[in-house]
Amino acid sequence: MRQLRSPRVDVAIVGAGPAGAALAARLARAGIQVALLERSPSWRWRAGGVFASPAAVEALRRTGLDTPTLARVARPIPAMRVETARGTHFDLTYGADRGGPPAVGFDRSALDPALVDLAMAAGAELQAGVTVTSVSSGRAGDEASGTELGLAGVDGPSGLAARLVVGADGPRSIVAATAGVVREVRLSPRVGLTYHLADPRPDDAPVRARLRLLDDGYVGIAPVPGGRVNIGIVLGPSWRARLAERGAAAVAAAVIDAVPATLEDPTPWRGGPPCDAIAGASPLGVRVARRAGPGWFLVGDAAGFLDPFTGEGLHRALVSAELAAAAIRSILDGRAGPAQAAEAYERAMRRRFASKDLLSWLVQAFLARPTAFDYAARRLAARPDVRATMGLVMGDLVPASRGLDPRFLAALLAP
Repeated sequence: MRQLRSPRVDVAIVGAGPAGAALAARLARAGIQVALLERSPSWRWRAGGVFASPAAVEALRRTGLDTPTLARVARPIPAMRVETARGTHFDLTYGADRGGPPAVGFDRSALDPALVDLAMAAGAELQAGVTVTSVSSGRAGDEASGTELGLAGVDGPSGLAARLVVGADGPRSIVAATAGVVREVRLSPRVGLTYHLADPRPDDAPVRARLRLLDDGYVGIAPVPGGRVNIGIVLGPSWRARLAERGAAAVAAAVIDAVPATLEDPTPWRGGPPCDAIAGASPLGVRVARRAGPGWFLVGDAAGFLDPFTGEGLHRALVSAELAAAAIRSILDGRAGPAQAAEAYERAMRRRFASKDLLSWLVQAFLARPTAFDYAARRLAARPDVRATMGLVMGDLVPASRGLDPRFLAALLAP
């Protein structure tokens, strides 16, 4: 573990995933001393999403990624085909069929390091291969007392002092746990499995993504750069015994074998070799009582994550970094106190995502009732304008409140 240039920094960010790296880049560009702490010594595949609407691409542009880098890390996807177990299907185009940019599938092995490189180029200092073992804050609201972080790496234990600490360390955030804000997610326990398969189709082929419902679960298939498709499987409680008996690899293979070929996707990837080991996540979802307090902030999945079905986790992560950067800068340049800035960040996140969270709960209610979901799917398939609006809402391209408007719900659900 290489020692940091200074044992004290302005901001320590725990986790160098997209949210942490994007925040580090924004703060470092403003002249703020940032330490970016990552437990993995090098990038490795972890359970995570790769499909995203154009909103995520635009957020990456605002973060600072240039057009050539975006072209390298993202593969255009013309539509997401949603399929129910009863045979209903419809396409969500996220505005691409009406002249907008397409959705994309990200190569996370290229995107994540590109964001870290962006942060380091801006002046952030990366500490890779270091685990944060403790977070000890000073007196509540006392900025001068700061936070002490215990670190462990190959060279043994060490410490770091920071005026502010940010948890960008995912669903099991040590920063959130230390702050005492982690709450139970009121959803049935689910398991997520993700990996990649080789795909013989060229990267410039216009290939749809697919989201297919299963009995008590679903599987997503999204093309990504490098001649691969990403497989993302979410399984509910009824799959637990099969997972315990057969293992994740066998269950995932059985799920994929049951995905039918279509004219648009004859599944040439089905026999492709796995490109990485299956990464799992269980339980899916995290809920926090607050996303910030005096001296600490949470971004990305650490700030709350419900379910990958409605997508845009990456977009939310990048927006949380954007909003947290504004709040942190207001503290460090003296425009706001720690408590005031934390409350401003909390309000901003609620404004951006409260309606989307409510919509996600509504979708979960339909997923729990396959007959009801199929009813809604048939209407989306038959009603282009309603379907277009749904795609824009799901992709964070229009306010999620549009999807909760009684007039929209009536247009969706009326016979």
